[in-house]
Amino acid sequence: MTELDAFRVEKDKFFVSDRHSPLTPDQRKNFSGLDYFPENDALRLEVKVNEFPVKEHIEIQTSTGAVQVYEKFGNFNFMVDDVEVQLTIYQSEHGFFLPFVDALAGKETYPAGRYLEPEPLPGNHFLVDFNLAYNPYCAYNDHWSCPITPPENRLKAAVRAGEKLFHP
Repeated sequence: MTELDAFRVEKDKFFVSDRHSPLTPDQRKNFSGLDYFPENDALRLEVKVNEFPVKEHIEIQTSTGAVQVYEKFGNFNFMVDDVEVQLTIYQSEHGFFLPFVDALAGKETYPAGRYLEPEPLPGNHFLVDFNLAYNPYCAYNDHWSCPITPPENRLKAAVRAGEKLFHP
């Protein structure tokens, strides 16, 4: 079992048994595990982030109409299926945040997007592992409030890594 497989098994255990799970009690009764893309080494990236010289604050609306404030940290380019794309990393008091929507949204991935927490490395580099991309809790239960992916992080390319669309 790979490290990623072990992580996914633990996540499924959390979803079915932990009181902090985003699933409702009814959803837990029939829960057999989340659906994932196969591990994709090509989408485990170490990227150089072009840090913005002036940190712009951005208000991101949530799924419940609230607003969360983030700072636009920087952006990076990468290739997906021979298509160059760009994403922006945001920062808050909780750390770095990378919401994104890909071309599979609404078909194979959650329509409002998935999330990552990029890991900072020395020299403005970050580890961005799309195999760890996950659905926000509002994908499972409307009682959660989740930031909506900004337009600049909506990709026309398909990111076939991480968590797939949840089907209760």
